[in-house]
Amino acid sequence: MSASAVKPARSGSSGAGTRKAKPTNDERGAQNATPETPTRVLTGFNGNRRVPPPVNEPIKSYAPGSPERAALKDRLRSMSNERIDIPNIVGGREVHTGELAESVMPHDHRHVLAQWHRASAASIDQAVAAAKEAAKDWANWAWEDRAAVFLKAAELLATTWRQTLNAATMLGQSKTAFQAEIDAACELIDFWRFNVSFADQLLAIQPFNDNTAWNRTEYRPLEGFVYAVSPFNFTSIGGNLPTAPALLGNTVVYKPATQTLLVASLLQRLLEEAGLPPGAGSLKLG
Repeated sequence: MSASAVKPARSGSSGAGTRKAKPTNDERGAQNATPETPTRVLTGFNGNRRVPPPVNEPIKSYAPGSPERAALKDRLRSMSNERIDIPNIVGGREVHTGELAESVMPHDHRHVLAQWHRASAASIDQAVAAAKEAAKDWANWAWEDRAAVFLKAAELLATTWRQTLNAATMLGQSKTAFQAEIDAACELIDFWRFNVSFADQLLAIQPFNDNTAWNRTEYRPLEGFVYAVSPFNFTSIGGNLPTAPALLGNTVVYKPATQTLLVASLLQRLLEEAGLPPGAGSLKLG
């Protein structure tokens, strides 16, 4: 046995030969006693949450030799060589109706970017039912938790998803790099960040209280669901129309324009990565 493994003698003892006294019953009880647990345990957040102050997303230059230019060109090459299949998304499930149409580049009509499944009457009914079912849970989330989903989406779009959405906008809507940057990236990031701040201000508007009553207004989501139809030429509007009502507890059936189906399907995946639960936003095509 090494010297470091030998326990030192207690202070006041005569050394290693001193026998240690046996513990009394009271001492044994003290050694075996379990530490006291708090009488009250808080399992939820107890405080006023403050959302981050919004700031405008800086516009990247895409100048020759810049890292964002190289990343965007790489993404344009890879996505130009893909031909993806875009199903309907109903309650988080992929629905392939089999009735196919094609999404092409406006500047190169022979180049097919994706094939997409037209919505059937049955899939439309399923999307509406999924939105109503999801509302039971989504409307009862704390609004700050819903806000966190879209703040996370803004962060993802500002970083790992930026060039994917920019490239999809350029290929699907024939926009330049600068047009895509201010639309697909910066404007949509700003929508998501500032919507959270505006919602925070809205919910803070409460009626006057005096010493006889404590008045308050509860901001409830709409009954049923929201049907959002986006235009053909703006990725940012396509991302904002369904998510602004979702932030306030509504569930949405989303019908994007056919020219924006590629970016719409990618936005659906981005929001799922950010934590949007299945059914809160269902994508209906055709």
